[in-house]
Amino acid sequence: QVQVEEFGGGLVQAGGSLTLSCTASGAFVRVNGMGWYRQARGKQHELVARISSSDITQYSEFAKGRFTISRDKVKNTLILQMNSLTPEDTGVYSCRADVDDWGEQMTYWGQGTQVTVSS
Repeated sequence: QVQVEEFGGGLVQAGGSLTLSCTASGAFVRVNGMGWYRQARGKQHELVARISSSDITQYSEFAKGRFTISRDKVKNTLILQMNSLTPEDTGVYSCRADVDDWGEQMTYWGQGTQVTVSS
């Protein structure tokens, strides 16, 4: 059983910052890539940023220059530092973990954490 849990959502004023964290736990060989996705009300689920097993990062255009993704491979933890937030960043942020589940490559998602940016 693999669990992915997110922490750190909340309410922040426009221009403020939030840090999201995500931890993958359970009985698996290793975590490969990890990423943050979000879904705003009435909009499609979209990539925010992701990081590969070799620490190559990819950001969506709206995240570049404002958000920073990083990971701790020992703790299987993913961090998303978000700065200069705007109301358009409001949504449910979900963590994805691509896991080597004893020879089988599996994808697990967390439940999501709400981020609300007030104007």
